[in-house]
Amino acid sequence: MSSTDDAIAKAREVLDRTSMNYAVGPRRQARESDVGKRLTRAAIADLAIIGAAFSIGLVFGPIGIMGFFLMIVAMLIATAVLLATPTSRPVTYERLQRTDLKALPSQTGRWLDAQRPMLPAPAISVVDAIGVKLNALEPQLATLDDDAPAAAEIRKLVGEQLPEFIKGYERVPSALRGVERNGKTPDQQLIDGLKVIGGQIDEMAGQLAQGDLDALSTRGRYLEIKYQGDTAGV
Repeated sequence: MSSTDDAIAKAREVLDRTSMNYAVGPRRQARESDVGKRLTRAAIADLAIIGAAFSIGLVFGPIGIMGFFLMIVAMLIATAVLLATPTSRPVTYERLQRTDLKALPSQTGRWLDAQRPMLPAPAISVVDAIGVKLNALEPQLATLDDDAPAAAEIRKLVGEQLPEFIKGYERVPSALRGVERNGKTPDQQLIDGLKVIGGQIDEMAGQLAQGDLDALSTRGRYLEIKYQGDTAGV
């Protein structure tokens, strides 16, 4: 095996080990952090409502049964609203284009998470595998200059081609996604294309691990256009 093949093999071993600990990966931690923030906001709001009711009781006299009932209703409404409202803005395709390179894998991962309900069940495991690869890729970008040619290749695949490919699939009418065309259904084309993207991310990770930025910047290997073209043409 060449040194590049060795580096890729080692990178894949790391990804395999990372997948075993995916539950504590960066995006899972981000989701848990978001839930914690929602709970904190709801608790603060409930305390504020109780404090307001107590202050009203001190100034105007006991709030009575009706006042207590209204306080409980206000707490329930505040809790429900705050728990249902994310603490951070959702990641959009437009935001991905402006994302700093070092944060691009995690932001693309968040975007992928939001697309899961719209994807066919067989594609979910492939998307999860891409999420693992993105988690592993992020630390490797810490020392990579945003203006480097290699950075442009990473941004093109992770921040443009991957979301554009999924958006292309989502534009296919749901009734046609299981209909075979040119030997494959759009569902299968989606899965195959995602696997190609996952393989490209693997190669990028291997080249970054080896420090071969020249190879990364000139590799010229992208998502096979036939998958995107076939899906868009349905």
